[in-house]
Amino acid sequence: IIGVLGCMAERLKEDMFQDGTADLVVGPDSYRDLPRLISVLNAPATGTLPTERAVNVQLSLDETYASIKPIRSNPNDVSAFVSIMRGCNNMCSYCVVPFTRGRERSRGLENVVDETRRLVEEEGIKEVILLGQNVNSYHDIGDRKRKKQLVDDDKSYQTSNPGFSNMFRLRNGDGHRFLDLLDAVSLLSPELRVRFTSPHPKDYPPPLLTLMAERPNICSHLHMPAQSGSSSVLERMRRGYTREAYLELIDDVRRLIPDVAISSDFITGFC
Repeated sequence: IIGVLGCMAERLKEDMFQDGTADLVVGPDSYRDLPRLISVLNAPATGTLPTERAVNVQLSLDETYASIKPIRSNPNDVSAFVSIMRGCNNMCSYCVVPFTRGRERSRGLENVVDETRRLVEEEGIKEVILLGQNVNSYHDIGDRKRKKQLVDDDKSYQTSNPGFSNMFRLRNGDGHRFLDLLDAVSLLSPELRVRFTSPHPKDYPPPLLTLMAERPNICSHLHMPAQSGSSSVLERMRRGYTREAYLELIDDVRRLIPDVAISSDFITGFC
């Protein structure tokens, strides 16, 4: 069985079956259906023709795979990925992620912390990398009753600085933000190194940078996808910020975290 899974399967859908390219096409929100789809392909033919293809490219509004316990291919690894959110609401003009991964939805904070605690205590993990298509816009709206005091009592949405705009209007409201999650995960063990990727530069509010500066086990590395150094190109990209706003954020980062390492992404040839 040849299967195509993920964003490309979601975008091309049944076109992937042309010329015998694949037997199985599954979008990123349909992995739970894989056992059924494979059994369909392996089942004896019930009609005049055998089952030659299986597909599920249905997008979900709430799938986060929160209840799935990942199996690590190498049990001796000291580093592990922990997925915390899926999808993206930014709608950059060049990007297919909102259409192939859907809108942002986040796992519950306690669910993420529990998985990380298990990795540390039971599997000896020394480093976790928190994952998401727009990881630092994490927003767990499921737990509206506070069980502990959050790092920041003001739960209104805050961008990195006034030069960044929010392209999605439904970001305010109650719930745990990325600041809260990063705080909780980094408190699990002082010997646990914490990283995260891939972020959007608009979602580095000052309290998040302050936490990173104060918490020794949060690695002093920030990925800052600029995509372009031209404000006019950034506007056509629908990135929601200017060159000047981005450089102001870099200055803020270096002031608060002097020894920080900064990496970035750039798109060349965009017009």
